[in-house]
Amino acid sequence: MVDVRKSLARVVVFALFAGLLVAGATSASAQKKQRRARRETNASRQARIQRTIDYTYSAKYEVFGGGGFLRFRSGEFTQKNNEVSWAAQANYFLNPKFSVVGDARGSFGNAKPIRDNNFNIQAPHPQINEYNFMGGVGYRFYAKEKVAVSVQGVGGVGWGIFSGGAKGLTGTQLGLWSDGYRPMFAGNLVVDYNAYPNIAIRLMPTYVATLFTSPSGGNIQNNIGFNAGIVYRFGHQK
Repeated sequence: MVDVRKSLARVVVFALFAGLLVAGATSASAQKKQRRARRETNASRQARIQRTIDYTYSAKYEVFGGGGFLRFRSGEFTQKNNEVSWAAQANYFLNPKFSVVGDARGSFGNAKPIRDNNFNIQAPHPQINEYNFMGGVGYRFYAKEKVAVSVQGVGGVGWGIFSGGAKGLTGTQLGLWSDGYRPMFAGNLVVDYNAYPNIAIRLMPTYVATLFTSPSGGNIQNNIGFNAGIVYRFGHQK
């Protein structure tokens, strides 16, 4: 009887040991397959992301529209004033990085005439307008699935209207720049967040240099602001 019990015990122990070995081998095999499947999933995801990036930045044209803010110097001796702006751009891409840029803007605000001017009582906060028409180039140096960053340099002509709100006076009588057309240029940092491959939300900090003059002369007006809006991409580069 003792031998039978010992033999039965040996069979049970052997069966348990064999079961553990089989379970361990099965678990290891399952983990290996799971790791392989995960690697394949990650590889597939990376390939999908790269396809999206290639498609997004293969667009031949971009159009942008929006508005913003500009801090503008309205006269040789005046304080800077705040202006609201509209902005529009059309970009033609030569390749995924380089583009030709057309840029148009308008800015509107109330100037701060020089304080010791007798005409201030008649027009204490005259409205002024500037319109800018520029062309230049852009370079996209960062392009991911959701975010792209570019720089742009554009130049052209600025049209200043500084007498429109002067209530019968001229802008120069209020210490503002003379009305007219003058050279100007701008540098833009362009940050796009892609909602879809063909639609993005754009934030564009901008430096605007204008060359308006007064009867006594003038110099470069250094103005800083930003624009924001929607980008639509279409067409495809060959």
